[in-house]
Amino acid sequence: MALRLLSVNNVLLKCLRSCHYRLARGFSTGAADFGQVNLKGRSCLTLKDFNSEEIKRLLWVSGDLKHQIKHKKQYLPLLQGKSIAMIFEKRSTRTRMSTETGFALLGGHPCFLTSQDIHLGVNESSTDTARVLSGLCDIVLARVYSHSTLEELDKEASIPIINGLSDLYHPIQILADFLTLQEHYGSLSGLTISWIGDGNNVLHSFMMTAAKLGVHLKIATPKGYEPEKRVIEEAQRLSKQHGTQLVLTSDPMEAAQGSNVLVTDTWVSMGQEEEKKKRVKDFEGYQITMQTGSVAKPDWTFLHCLPRKLEEVDDQVFYSSRSLVFPEAENRKWTIMGLMVSLLTDYAPQIPMLKF
Repeated sequence: MALRLLSVNNVLLKCLRSCHYRLARGFSTGAADFGQVNLKGRSCLTLKDFNSEEIKRLLWVSGDLKHQIKHKKQYLPLLQGKSIAMIFEKRSTRTRMSTETGFALLGGHPCFLTSQDIHLGVNESSTDTARVLSGLCDIVLARVYSHSTLEELDKEASIPIINGLSDLYHPIQILADFLTLQEHYGSLSGLTISWIGDGNNVLHSFMMTAAKLGVHLKIATPKGYEPEKRVIEEAQRLSKQHGTQLVLTSDPMEAAQGSNVLVTDTWVSMGQEEEKKKRVKDFEGYQITMQTGSVAKPDWTFLHCLPRKLEEVDDQVFYSSRSLVFPEAENRKWTIMGLMVSLLTDYAPQIPMLKF
């Protein structure tokens, strides 16, 4: 009898320790509407197409896979027997490695295709490519120059299409950013993110996502480098709908005022190399430094999707304890895994829902 009681007590102790660990990492045992969301069969071209519950579900699945695979050392062959076509018109470190290793870790087979390996838009139309790949694999991730290429692929394909980056949006980066912040702060609602830099595809994805998670967004861009007008209009609508703050300015210090998170990105994207000299001059005063952080909240942190240049953020910030850039880069893997699992399976997370 004594041994049986001891065994029961040990089980209870393990459960309590497990619950404590999860809550410490920002997990919650409370119920939420997004627990019933099913995204199987969907494409992900932009997070504009996903509502609050769907985005939260993606982050929950991503956090779950990270906990089960990385921390508990479980093997989850959720994508066994499946394959992904990875189309890359642009070079990549994080997108390629996170997708290729993540899909393989889940038991699937990744196929990497560059412009030298595939006829996309050259000897074969995007329409024909989409239809061919639909019969050869289960899902496509495409990193392209023009967003219209993704739209055409999605229109003609009978399998999910994921945007690995386009000139308009970079949704898989933003999922990684928000998982990183959720892990660090314990929850997202009420945080203020300040973007200081170019009005580019990464910023557009922040603007389509932040309000849906209860996050305030302050944006500082030089004049002439603002986000696209249609994106601004949609972000304003979302901010009003969800009761969050959206600020657009050309003053970096105004944007940083009272912020939890300072974010920037490259000032010269791929394909803009000829504009580098002009762009660097136009962005003078936009480098993020400790001086920028001096007007932010005491717990401020820093994000950058990489690769980083010194003119965008100095070493004192980039390599400081406030910088979350390397956990952010790692989370590219867990969030693309979470997205692929969500679009291809009915997987139900095993950990309690994340606290948002």
